[in-house]
Amino acid sequence: MFKTMNKIVEPVLNVNDVSRISSGTVIKGEISSDSDIRVDGVVDGKMYSKGKIVVGETAVLKGDLLCNVVDLWGKMDGDIYVKDVLSVKNSAVINGNIYVRKFQVEMGAQINGSCHMISEAEYDKYVASVVSTKPSAKETSSQKVSQ
Repeated sequence: MFKTMNKIVEPVLNVNDVSRISSGTVIKGEISSDSDIRVDGVVDGKMYSKGKIVVGETAVLKGDLLCNVVDLWGKMDGDIYVKDVLSVKNSAVINGNIYVRKFQVEMGAQINGSCHMISEAEYDKYVASVVSTKPSAKETSSQKVSQ
């Protein structure tokens, strides 16, 4: 949020924005993003994106993963919830359950858990119950203006 000439201007999200967690980086905690995420490092905690999450070959995820689309090459210890398509590549190792609408698995991938086919409504219901809801910048700015 930016203030110019007594007007509050919200930053515009670019659909091409990608948050990147590089190889050698370790993050502990919950990650939530409106844009895409690329992980090549280690994440210990829940990850949520309204876009796509790409889990590279060197990535290790420990915790639940929730998003619209996932391409997974790395290692995952936790449950995966995908609104649309999960693509599990040949080098992927998943230790956890999968909840997905569409599912693609390459030969050589390892999945140690169960797979449940879900609807978009089931995904939305689950995300609403799990993802912490914080007031948006717009809600926060309107509260400040009214005070």
